[in-house]
Amino acid sequence: MFTGIITDLGTVRAVEKRGDTRFIIATAYDTATIEIGASIACSGPCLTVVDKGPDWFAVDVSAETLSKTNLEFWREGTRLNLERALKVGDELGGHIVSGHVDGVARILSIAEEGDSLRFRFELPPGLERYVAPKGSVALNGVSLTVNEVDRRIFGVNIIPHTQVKTTFGRAQGEAQRGMAHVGAPINVEIDVLARYVARLNATD
Repeated sequence: MFTGIITDLGTVRAVEKRGDTRFIIATAYDTATIEIGASIACSGPCLTVVDKGPDWFAVDVSAETLSKTNLEFWREGTRLNLERALKVGDELGGHIVSGHVDGVARILSIAEEGDSLRFRFELPPGLERYVAPKGSVALNGVSLTVNEVDRRIFGVNIIPHTQVKTTFGRAQGEAQRGMAHVGAPINVEIDVLARYVARLNATD
């Protein structure tokens, strides 16, 4: 379980094609405190650590996960939003996030709004009923508050702090690969509360 509060910006160091796809991810985390088998949210999906070194960890990703997320676009140098799993007693600063991606949205536009950036996204069909104004959504693993919704289109504001701490900052050259830009595919996880409310309404 996660909160959508990003604690490190990692970088894909290598991509190895095996039976599954292995990603080697550089991190500032103290990997001595990460157990093999631990879960880390990597730009949304909850992935299992299968190997590690002093400043990196490795995860294996199935073809199914690649097909349902934006991980198929990860390349060497791609920047990733990282969050380690919650521990009992940790502060719940964002909202409850499971690390299970529901679909892939697209960035439609990015505009300056004061010091913030206003992003507009288009949801894949079927997810619009779960996104509401002032509700929560996890985008590439980041807990964000929805500003407005128009059918499959919704917007969020990215404040300066979030721009610095996540991949929703401005892209600046090849070194910033994986940062947000118009047209980029974005992993979406809907709010678990919205999921169950919709389920209850469907069975009434």
